[in-house]
Amino acid sequence: QLQLVESGGGLVQPGGSLTLSCAASGFTLDNYAIGWYRQAPGKEREGVSCMTKIGGNTYYRNSVKGRFTISRDNPNNMAYLQMTNLTPEDTGIYFCAAGSTILTAKGMCAKGISALYDVWGQGTQVTVSS
Repeated sequence: QLQLVESGGGLVQPGGSLTLSCAASGFTLDNYAIGWYRQAPGKEREGVSCMTKIGGNTYYRNSVKGRFTISRDNPNNMAYLQMTNLTPEDTGIYFCAAGSTILTAKGMCAKGISALYDVWGQGTQVTVSS
């Protein structure tokens, strides 16, 4: 059974940092592309950062460039999203996903490709507020 379990969310003040973890089980994560998505209240889910299955190329949406870092720890079957200098606009439920589809990193974060991911995590809440 394919499963992703997220952790690391919570309440943080503006300017603070959080690292989200995504633990994979039932499959080998290094055979999949990784996507981090988020959904703010009343808003559509949006791609935050994605990494390709082949080559490890990465993509970041403009609003998080220079602040977020996506990474993969294949020996431990884990993926991470390091977030720094957080702002209230970063608030939302963050999801990790894994997909076997071969696309560019940007393509894996594009709108309308959620169905191409094979498995999604349950989501973890990130709230940036004073």
